[in-house]
Amino acid sequence: MQAWPYPLYIGHRGAGKTAPENTLAAMRVGAQYGYRMFEFDTKLSGDGTLILMHDDTLERTSDGVGRVAALGYGELMRLDAGSWQGSRFAGEPIPSLARILTWLQAHEFTANIEIKPCPGRERETGAAVALEVQALWKKGVVPLLSSFSQEAIEAAREAAPDLPRGLLLHEFQADWREQCAALGCMALHANQRWLDEQIIAEAHEAGLRVLTYTVNDPQRAQELIDAGLDGLITDAVDVISPGV
Repeated sequence: MQAWPYPLYIGHRGAGKTAPENTLAAMRVGAQYGYRMFEFDTKLSGDGTLILMHDDTLERTSDGVGRVAALGYGELMRLDAGSWQGSRFAGEPIPSLARILTWLQAHEFTANIEIKPCPGRERETGAAVALEVQALWKKGVVPLLSSFSQEAIEAAREAAPDLPRGLLLHEFQADWREQCAALGCMALHANQRWLDEQIIAEAHEAGLRVLTYTVNDPQRAQELIDAGLDGLITDAVDVISPGV
């Protein structure tokens, strides 16, 4: 298997449920709990700026309304993406990927960047994320790119073939080895509901690392770690300790 420089414990969307997801505030909170790697979602705004956002619409995690792809970054950055998680996060902005990459490097952290394209922008988003990481990442452990969209992963591979990639699979698919190989992925990112010791062993035999999401029960976390897991993505940053 290829060398694996990433921490075992990864904060989901920054710091899980303890801070507003996909914000700089979330990563700061995660870091306070000892996390050094953060999973987050990235998509394109209407004017082609890469931002951190999970949903295609704004209502759930901001005071905005409508589609992310309908607004430029200037409009998006003026929204409040923090108040829904409490008054202490009021005014927290939607960050650009560039801002987060700068912050991560300054603190010697790294990331699992999930490419989360708006519908119809799969290839465009995959290429944009890869090119931005390639251009802006200057030191430290380079972020690991992943996506449920094979189109996005393939576009990322074409744009920056040397960046590490992982394939996200929500449901079990018997041909996961073939899919990872076809996309040049170094990791399988599996839903923890179908992941077990046998699949981890088979992935390792195939030269793949294994990450899983989203594990919030400490007993289940330890079970998977004992089975040889390479990366555990969790919301429970205040319960599951990275031990640093």
